[in-house]
Amino acid sequence: MSSTTDKIADALFSSGCLTFGSFKIKSGAISPYYIDLARLLSIPKQLCMVAEVAADQIRQIMASDKIDKLASIELKGALIVPSIACQVNLPCIIVRKEAKAYGVTGRITGAHVAKGDNILIFDDVISEGLSKIEAIKPLQELGGNVKHLMVVVNREQGGIEKLEQLGFKVHALVKVSEIANSLQNNKRISNEQSEEVLAFVKKFQVS
Repeated sequence: MSSTTDKIADALFSSGCLTFGSFKIKSGAISPYYIDLARLLSIPKQLCMVAEVAADQIRQIMASDKIDKLASIELKGALIVPSIACQVNLPCIIVRKEAKAYGVTGRITGAHVAKGDNILIFDDVISEGLSKIEAIKPLQELGGNVKHLMVVVNREQGGIEKLEQLGFKVHALVKVSEIANSLQNNKRISNEQSEEVLAFVKKFQVS
């Protein structure tokens, strides 16, 4: 198992992040798989591996574009981003889904957002991209510049294309179709399970 795709696929499957069955997702559609990256916390070695792959890609971005801070959305991406921030030596910000009404109020916690900060948003998965758009808004309102977004898994439901049409650059460590093919080739899942994932992804492809 040498490729990055194989390593990430194995990490998500071995840790229980990726399960197969019948799951109702946020859009209301029934998906043949479900991803919960919080389960990476149960296997530190796999968590560190995924964080290292993300950190390497962020370093490549930083070679050509200035990045001042990382941001993530509660909850799943926010569990992983501190491990990445330690490796690339960048402050990190957590964007809450809803504004906190007590203590330090608002939707932003962690590092302070300064006007002109170049912020890369990291998250676990991307489906339709709506949660990413919602997370970008409060950062921009505080003067932050968001150009790059990164996710572990692209669910291939049109989210990346939607965000790129808005002018953002979106980076995914792996596509869900690549994960399915890798697990099938390595005999971790059946041909039928892989085909169900690929058929589900195909529904979202625009001809």
